[in-house]
Amino acid sequence: MSPSSIEQDDDPASRPRAARLPRPRRHDPDRRDRIIDACLDVIAEHGLAGTSHRRVAAAADVPLGSMTYHFNGMDDLLREAFTRFADSVAQQAERRMAAAEDLDDALAEFSRNIDEDVLATQRDLVLTLELYTLAARRPEFRDITTTWMTRTRATLDPFVDPRTGQILDAMNEGLTIHRALHADPSSEGLAADALARIARGADEG
Repeated sequence: MSPSSIEQDDDPASRPRAARLPRPRRHDPDRRDRIIDACLDVIAEHGLAGTSHRRVAAAADVPLGSMTYHFNGMDDLLREAFTRFADSVAQQAERRMAAAEDLDDALAEFSRNIDEDVLATQRDLVLTLELYTLAARRPEFRDITTTWMTRTRATLDPFVDPRTGQILDAMNEGLTIHRALHADPSSEGLAADALARIARGADEG
């Protein structure tokens, strides 16, 4: 092979056009959000113990390297995911209570939130219990549950005193978990009855 032919082979201009073009980058501006949502789906299906970078990347349909590019380790991803979940549940309560004008309205809307919104699906139940367990084991995650509870109680502030709001919120969480896990679910109207007894009892006291 002559020197001129070697120079011609090494000349970029002599290469096929496809070989000279840079590989196009995938335009995926929603990738980070998709990973967070996929993380929640993986936790709901496999639990925290079965959640890994590889499994979340597969569920989000992203390269494994995207996990470390967008998040500083699994704790960072879990914090983002559970914060998003808790925020969505708190927003449900806030939307419900925004229409309340007096105590009767507030109790009715809060009851509907318990019966229809909180832990309404198996996915929500599992995610809530996984978050509770994580926060119970690792105090650094309790700011997520604390913010969630604080926002829920704040929806009751215009209608009841802070102590009663705290009791009503505790009943909210306890009753929804009881309904979800007990083989014989709570009877219809129990939430409304319990809320009224607590709130009216506080007024009488």
